Amino acid sequence: MEKGIAIHLAPHVLGHVGPVAITSTLVTSWLTISVLCVGAFLFRSHIALVPSRLQVVLEAIIGSGFEYTKETLESETLAQKYFPVLATQFFFILGANWLGLLPGVTSIGFYQTVHGVKEFAPLLYPVNTDLNVTIALSLIAVATIEVAGILALGAFRYGGKFINFHSPLAFLIGIVELIGEIARLISFSFRLFGNIFAGKTLILVAIFFIPLILPVPIMAFELFVGFIQALVFAILTLLFIKLAVAEPH
Repeated sequence: MEKGIAIHLAPHVLGHVGPVAITSTLVTSWLTISVLCVGAFLFRSHIALVPSRLQVVLEAIIGSGFEYTKETLESETLAQKYFPVLATQFFFILGANWLGLLPGVTSIGFYQTVHGVKEFAPLLYPVNTDLNVTIALSLIAVATIEVAGILALGAFRYGGKFINFHSPLAFLIGIVELIGEIARLISFSFRLFGNIFAGKTLILVAIFFIPLILPVPIMAFELFVGFIQALVFAILTLLFIKLAVAEPH
């Protein structure tokens, strides 16, 4: 039997707990959350007045992120309210992207029979190659944006950005704005999914054709792409929050 490249768009289902499907991407997301929680606990327990190099680096990253958020929103109060959400988005997506590049991911698993066909089911698989995950992340981001606008302006004033009967032109502009709000969900989810899925596919192809040489620079590039995608997701959420809390014109 000739070997080939197997690329699955749908997530690998490992089993079920009642009606809930346990997929390899779900297991990887649990592992990502566990690593982040343990890392945060260990870092917090080692915070010192005389900081280590790691503490200096992490404090610089978090501090610069908070300052950027404060400057963008032009409010320290708003920054304190939404920076934790933005930071959580960034670190989860970054951790998931980088964890998906580790050796053993996609290759450690077991064989199972699906519809009479024996298939390999990896125990771990890159989280953001699952469209369900990216849509869930997008729903959280869009919900945060809408809640930010409602809290800042009130439900009626914020809704007035989308439903405006002052004139036919104002009504049309409001409808366009509403379509733009809905389009954000698609934009957020498919941008992240497309980039990570394409990167994983490229690595699989490289491993198949030139297994020892070609994958190394590609994986190094994917580390950079994983960081950029996490950063872009968080920054876009921040900029949309900025637009949401702005006074309607």
